[in-house]
Amino acid sequence: MTSKQRAYLKGLAMNVDPILQIGKSSLTPENTKSVAEALEARELIKISVLQNCMDDPKAMAQILAERTGSQVVQVIGKKIVLYKEGKKDKKKIELPK
Repeated sequence: MTSKQRAYLKGLAMNVDPILQIGKSSLTPENTKSVAEALEARELIKISVLQNCMDDPKAMAQILAERTGSQVVQVIGKKIVLYKEGKKDKKKIELPK
């Protein structure tokens, strides 16, 4: 992903509300499955890490990206933004070249 594409996705993510929350149980198989399903449906998602979660959000973002085959767009504080390109027939976001 180029820096131009990352900047474009960051701009889109500013208007997106977090659709998932990660709490004190941290990353469970259920959380990972929910993230994968959300990425399939939306391509770009924002995840909120709750205050009672003691794990590092940046490390969690990398783990989620590896497990779901997505890319980390950004991690700001306790918010994680992930992107996964959709299938050709279901693509919703057109990235700049």
